[in-house]
Amino acid sequence: MERFSGHTKMLTRACRLAVAVAAASVLGALPVSADGVNQERLLNVDKEPGNWLHHHQNYSAHRFSSLKEINRDNVKNLKVAWTMHLGGIEGGGIWSHGGLEGTPIAENGFLYVTDGWGSVYKIDAHGGRGVLVWKMDPKTDRDWAGAVACCGVDNRGVALWGDLVISHTLDGRLIATNKETGQVVWQRTVADPDKGETITGAPLIVKNMAITGVAGAEYGIRGWIAATDLATQKEVWRTYTIPGKGEPGIETWKDSNNAAAAGGGSTWVTGTYDPATDTIIWGIGNPGPDWDNAYRPGDNLYTDSSLALDATTGKIKWHYQHTPNDPYDYDSVAENVLVDIPGPSGPRKLALEADRNGFAYAIDRTNGKFVWGLPFVKKVTWTKGLDAETGKPIEYDPNKSVQTYIASVTPSRTNMETDICPGNMGGKNWPPTAYNPDLKLWYIPVIESCNRIKVEVMTPDKLKPREFWTGGGPSQPFKITGSVTAIDVTTGKIAGKMETPFPNLGGMLATPDLVFTGQPSGEVHALDAKSLQKLWEFNTGGGVNAPPMTFTVDGKQYVAILVGLGGAWDKWFIDSTPELKKIQPGSMLYVFAL
Repeated sequence: MERFSGHTKMLTRACRLAVAVAAASVLGALPVSADGVNQERLLNVDKEPGNWLHHHQNYSAHRFSSLKEINRDNVKNLKVAWTMHLGGIEGGGIWSHGGLEGTPIAENGFLYVTDGWGSVYKIDAHGGRGVLVWKMDPKTDRDWAGAVACCGVDNRGVALWGDLVISHTLDGRLIATNKETGQVVWQRTVADPDKGETITGAPLIVKNMAITGVAGAEYGIRGWIAATDLATQKEVWRTYTIPGKGEPGIETWKDSNNAAAAGGGSTWVTGTYDPATDTIIWGIGNPGPDWDNAYRPGDNLYTDSSLALDATTGKIKWHYQHTPNDPYDYDSVAENVLVDIPGPSGPRKLALEADRNGFAYAIDRTNGKFVWGLPFVKKVTWTKGLDAETGKPIEYDPNKSVQTYIASVTPSRTNMETDICPGNMGGKNWPPTAYNPDLKLWYIPVIESCNRIKVEVMTPDKLKPREFWTGGGPSQPFKITGSVTAIDVTTGKIAGKMETPFPNLGGMLATPDLVFTGQPSGEVHALDAKSLQKLWEFNTGGGVNAPPMTFTVDGKQYVAILVGLGGAWDKWFIDSTPELKKIQPGSMLYVFAL
């Protein structure tokens, strides 16, 4: 891990801020066109099926497109339409190279994509080819941020607002770029890598605010979600995911170590928004230290939870916790998918979450109550199942300060090395699910896994800025594979499973009769939406680590996906998939068409 003097670092950051201020003074008065992206358009993306305006396609995170020019009957004829090399594979901090995990945004024939270091590319997709219009390089401080990026050089994409492209950087900035010129209009610091905080998720735009989540639970941060007013560039609210003294939930931190102050609960995957109730629903990450849960007795709210916030004020409305006093690193940072299904007394409003702990959950999103849950992985060893009424693990005992679940396979101070299934990477990690509202099928990108955990007993003196705060670590003695698993959300039952030789590290796209996904070994797949039968495959020659999306330009449908294996897998988990060691770093946008 490379170290820098504080003096040098302060100068670097001061220079970057000076450039930003100069840019803002020149560009701050740029006009906003009448057809810019606004809340009305973001609420009604179904009226613009050729565009892809949200990170998760819509506020409900369906990642479903109604486009059907490419369908079950002709997908076998899908071919590469064009490709474009991007940058951003340079190393920094503890990382040898960057990767691509982003979802392209599409508007009126133009694509907006990011590389791992937060450079934004605007690409003109008209005329059946891709032409780079501009690239905005935020000059991310690679060593400062890369030294505390737990899980790779990652940036998952941008958002659009007015005539601005809104993006994050790994070193903690929120940046507004002029959509036409590619010049930075303004930027503000939201997270602080000096505290171990980084940003990898795409912004969520709600009304006139950019909502930001933070990464860093492995470095002893106190997690938060923050809203920035895009007109004034000022913070509207910041809600901490670990309660402070005197706040509800602090009683679930029962230690004498002041563990809550470094309790984790990061929020690094983009959340969802229910406009009917003005509620943001966001997944909350693991507690810290990850594997020494005796250091932090109690349920450790709001870690490993789905958290509902009032979008206007940031006030917590409800929470649902999946793994209290988590000893496995089973965080719940995944997106919550919002669906409405028929119920005995009217539509049921659900929030779906596929957890790293291997269980899929449906929660009543009006009140946070458990509806149903089931395992979506082939092997679960840490619990015998979920309580039918509460959804808590059957072994959960609210009277115990330190949970042991099935003690023989739970990492603890009396079981210092043990094997867990699923492994600490999940289950399902950040790659997003997709939901077909016509078929009522929910598609989960699955990591079918086990791994080995070794516990380190933590003491307060081991907590140091910018150093790992994990209480142990994993190793990978077992082969890991994957699957696409479909769940019928009307029954809460598995409707199908298509097994894959490698874990699914990219995510899903659903169309009326197809599902698209990829493999870290390079293949992009199209599956039948009902049977999950593979109908088409193309090998990109690189590692797929990002979700596909679709759009139209000049009246023609395209499917796009970023290719470039990075993230945590090839550093922490590669021994479980030795065949992937031959996959070279890369940075490429693939676009397919008939």
